[in-house]
Amino acid sequence: MTEKILLKDQLINPKKITQLALEIKHVYKDFDAEGFIQETTSKIKELELKQRIDYLADILYKYLPNKYTTALNIILQALPQPNDPTLNDNDFGDFIYAPFGAFIAKYGCNNEDLLVSLQGLYELTKRFSAEDPIRYFINKFPTKTVKTLNRWADDSNYHVRRLCSEGTRPKLPWSQKIKIDIQTAIPILDKLYCDNTRYVTRSVANHLNDISKIDAELTIQTLKRWHNETKQSNKEMAYITKHALRTLVKQGNIKALEILGYKADLNIELLEFNVPNTVLLNKHLQFSLTIMAYETGRVIVDYTIYFSNKQGQLKNKKVYKFTQIELQPHKLVTLNKKHLLKESMTTRTLYPGVHAIEIQVNGKKLGIKEFTLY
Repeated sequence: MTEKILLKDQLINPKKITQLALEIKHVYKDFDAEGFIQETTSKIKELELKQRIDYLADILYKYLPNKYTTALNIILQALPQPNDPTLNDNDFGDFIYAPFGAFIAKYGCNNEDLLVSLQGLYELTKRFSAEDPIRYFINKFPTKTVKTLNRWADDSNYHVRRLCSEGTRPKLPWSQKIKIDIQTAIPILDKLYCDNTRYVTRSVANHLNDISKIDAELTIQTLKRWHNETKQSNKEMAYITKHALRTLVKQGNIKALEILGYKADLNIELLEFNVPNTVLLNKHLQFSLTIMAYETGRVIVDYTIYFSNKQGQLKNKKVYKFTQIELQPHKLVTLNKKHLLKESMTTRTLYPGVHAIEIQVNGKKLGIKEFTLY
């Protein structure tokens, strides 16, 4: 059996660190590449991914010149060529350059170095996303940083444009929270939603989805305004809308469903709902349901699993996508699904005991049944 390589070891490892050190050595002859490699590679094994990034940033500070602007200039000279500007999606860059962003955020987030640091992130994000380090500047210098991002939203490089949306997301995963009001970035999104690059528009949609968890009405009204402005193609606007409303749809938000063309009060009935009494850990929960509508209509079928905690309480839940179909009056539709109940997942640990599954159609809860997980 092939040994599984952890993500942290794929992204930051001795080979990558050696690459980084040699690139710095190439532009800065006094750089002790051998010492840098030895000191970092001996330590990273015990560190998680985010810790590795921060640790490498600190060791860079130790091995580069004391003067921040001199060190930053070396870093920028050591950067590779920008990512292919002809691509339009998923060109995130090489993770080994993440410590450069951490270095800028940690040692250059001050009034004296603000402009050169922002320019450094501008160059870095063309090679590796600077969405995390830019948030330090948003929090410490909100007015100047947001003004800069507003200007960058018109940049010719799509990585820079994406940074303006991604860096200001209210709930960006794996990053610190930002303190600006959620409405602050709306003018930036107003520029970017009509972008012709999916990498950018996906970020815009994710940003609006973040906002929906705080202020659903702001997300809905923003999308309605964009639809009326007709600056984006119908196809891409449909993508943005669907992606931005995914949380509200799972919550059964009537306005969100209506924007997507679904009738929240569609006359529909759950006729059968078959769930096994028991399911083994690490096996599939297999269930089926039969629904019938009394009028024609498109429906989104979701299901919610309520998870038992150590104390046997159904405290946690997660909504899962099932299917989207069009129903005809009085025509029965039977759906089948298998859901793997893996004991240890990245998001939660499953415990034996009573769980429950609930069916939701166009936001309306139609039926719930319990099952015991062994």
